[in-house]
Amino acid sequence: MTQRLATSALAEAVQEAVLGTPGVAFLRPGLADLLRAANLLTKGAAPSPRSSAVRITRGKGAAGWHTEVYVVLSRGHRAVDVTREVRAAVTETLERLTGEPSRVSVTVTGRV
Repeated sequence: MTQRLATSALAEAVQEAVLGTPGVAFLRPGLADLLRAANLLTKGAAPSPRSSAVRITRGKGAAGWHTEVYVVLSRGHRAVDVTREVRAAVTETLERLTGEPSRVSVTVTGRV
């Protein structure tokens, strides 16, 4: 499995973990996601699970993985509680799949 495929598979697993966290409404769509969705609609193709809301990179040296997650929260949930739960879910997912440490940052980009 290439590094790119491995990162893609990890990103999909992280997306599932994030979306399963109470208080997360959805992952932040980026411009690339919006353009990709519009292009797919005109071609009649199925959307890809890829999202710019989850970025996974390999840490330098023995640093493991670095993951950035951008989420939109549901109203009525405290941002601090949801971000802690998202961070814990992502950390657990990455450590289970890779067996390596990870550094996770969660950014709330909005509420609905």
